[in-house]
Amino acid sequence: EKGEIFGIVGFSGAGKSTLVRTINLLERPTGGHVVIEGNDITALKGSQLSDLRKKIGFIFQGFNLITNVTVGKNIEFALKAGGYPKAQWPERVRELLALVGLENKIDSYPSSLSGGQKQRVAIARALMMDPDMLLFDEPTSALDPETIQEVLDVMIKLAKENITMVVVTHEMGFARQVADRIVFMADGQIIEEGTPDHFFDNPSNERVKQFLGKIIR
Repeated sequence: EKGEIFGIVGFSGAGKSTLVRTINLLERPTGGHVVIEGNDITALKGSQLSDLRKKIGFIFQGFNLITNVTVGKNIEFALKAGGYPKAQWPERVRELLALVGLENKIDSYPSSLSGGQKQRVAIARALMMDPDMLLFDEPTSALDPETIQEVLDVMIKLAKENITMVVVTHEMGFARQVADRIVFMADGQIIEEGTPDHFFDNPSNERVKQFLGKIIR
């Protein structure tokens, strides 16, 4: 639903990343349909697909920043690709970097940033066109433990802004704190769905119980 934080969890290889990548057709499903706000987008191509992706921000595991230009230029390139008015680029870049707490890094190169800072730049870039939805594919999996929280703090901040988010994550504390609903995937199927309280305190599926038993002590 609009403004909902929807968490996707499960064992490695369960199909979590594939599922979230179908939402903006980075992976095109071989069967079934992807429906957003009542519109079947499954067959979109060309300019229609480009227009859709402007409204769905995607944050990858590996940042995907351009290494030989500054942080500010990384966001400018994205604004250009999205058709954002050029006269408004400087203000929009500063606004987005301030949102993720990196306004002082506008002239820095990605190589000088920590993993957490790079991911925060990637989040700022994904917000460039005021998307209706943000998709996160395990945004903290490539980070050192000490930088994970700074990325989660930005996501918690976004959650308070009523931005719809679909988050593949292995951070169970974050999922419990922020998610409105959680689904558990195994073998390409959703086998449990519910509120965080249901999922963590009273799951009905044995595989979910096994999963939680392994990660929560």
